[in-house]
Amino acid sequence: MSPKATILRKAEFNPKIKTYILWYGVLLCTFSVVLIPLIPLWLLFASIYLNRYFERLECELTTRSLRFKKGYIFQTERTIPLDKIQDLTFKEGPLLKYFGLSVLKIETAGNTGQGTSDLSLIGIIDASEFRSMVFEQRDKVTDNTASTSSSENTDPGIEILKDIRDTLARIEVKLSSNTDQ
Repeated sequence: MSPKATILRKAEFNPKIKTYILWYGVLLCTFSVVLIPLIPLWLLFASIYLNRYFERLECELTTRSLRFKKGYIFQTERTIPLDKIQDLTFKEGPLLKYFGLSVLKIETAGNTGQGTSDLSLIGIIDASEFRSMVFEQRDKVTDNTASTSSSENTDPGIEILKDIRDTLARIEVKLSSNTDQ
């Protein structure tokens, strides 16, 4: 049984996320024109919701995975094994830059859609440092997995290949003896 994963770093989130999401909602309502009358309701209820949402944001880098929790009404918890992470991408738009935020997109080996990410983390403080730590730990995990699997699988793998070779040789002998008759 493998040892329990230890937490290497807990990501901290910038409180400006609340303001960013609030104004992002206002902009969406404004651009859709039909939803403009809902802006006062959005401003009233979103600020209450966003405070509780922010309190529940968590992201932890462990020795084996990246764990993320979010949500107030609808809660989401994702655990992504480090050896499945393909890429971590930064994204900044005009509104994000204005608030001094960035989005860290995590793409994994089993990613389903082109241009989509498995997880998006908005507003991590020192996101570039966090990204570097994830990559370093991922490299450690994949190096350990590769060295462990190559040392463990060498002998059984070779034995199976030898059995296949011997079986093919016997089949070849039988086929050649049948064609000679």
